[in-house]
Amino acid sequence: MEFSKHVLDLDYGKELDVLLPRIREIVFEELRRKGAVVGLSGGVDSSVTAALMAAALGKERVFGLFLPERDSDPESLRLGKLVADHLGIESVAEDIAPALEGLGCYKRRDEAIRRVFPEYGPGYKMKIALHGNILEKDRLNFFKVVIQSPSGEVKSKRLPPRDYLQIVAASNMKQRTRTMMEYYHAERLDYAVAGTPNRLEYDQGFFVKGGDGLADLKPIAHLYKTQVYGFGKALGVPREILDRPPTTDTYSMEQSQEEFYFAVPYHLMDLLLWAHNHRVSAQEAAPVVNLTPPQVERVYRDIEQKRRTTRILHLPPILVEPVPEVGH
Repeated sequence: MEFSKHVLDLDYGKELDVLLPRIREIVFEELRRKGAVVGLSGGVDSSVTAALMAAALGKERVFGLFLPERDSDPESLRLGKLVADHLGIESVAEDIAPALEGLGCYKRRDEAIRRVFPEYGPGYKMKIALHGNILEKDRLNFFKVVIQSPSGEVKSKRLPPRDYLQIVAASNMKQRTRTMMEYYHAERLDYAVAGTPNRLEYDQGFFVKGGDGLADLKPIAHLYKTQVYGFGKALGVPREILDRPPTTDTYSMEQSQEEFYFAVPYHLMDLLLWAHNHRVSAQEAAPVVNLTPPQVERVYRDIEQKRRTTRILHLPPILVEPVPEVGH
């Protein structure tokens, strides 16, 4: 197929005719479960996943979970409830902040931040972000921590590896605790857990092992983000969800996904991932996405680097077995 801005276009009606029966087959026959649990974040991925499950299994067989914590944007809970009400599915809110407090999530994260900014404390907000713009020049993939004081003053500094790793490890408790609650409700209902990563996130390792990377089925992991939005329109997901920019909703400061992880906005990243997967040269891809060939090459290299560094997230546990002797 010739590369163009339309390579990701789908006939969503026809796609649903294939996808919905397959979801029913997986849940009812392969997994032998009665329905599905979906964690609703107020974002397009979880909203489309819930809509797909409701369309495939029936709204009475889908259970929605809202899993807010101390740093969550209140809008996420409101929009999650909007989706559940729109779909007519049963849902419940589980505040995971007390569990995270007990695990030391916030304390361990703040300890690492204070090694960089000793003044960080109550009333402050924070996020971590990638340094530099990959489209301007080759960059080293390191992170900076950004803090905002109660008076609104914003500061940022490069994160030493030790502090970056501790902040991420503590923050990943949020995703793992959410998944724990999803499996609690799935097991009491005899349901399956439906994961919400899209293809871009799944391919590039933008998920937490044992957290949002853990599920019984992943209905949208084969779909580029652009296609998730297309399914959202086809399934009648509320416009307010579809118009909301993708966010991480992990840290207390507002943060876009490209600021935290991806090199460029999702609509360009989708096209460049497709192009890279289909061996489209940088020279051929560049005019389609309005970039220069060197810029495309930088994104291609970033794609491969993320695949290498996040490979462990995709691996099942490796069994340590004796290597058979040659000839036996």
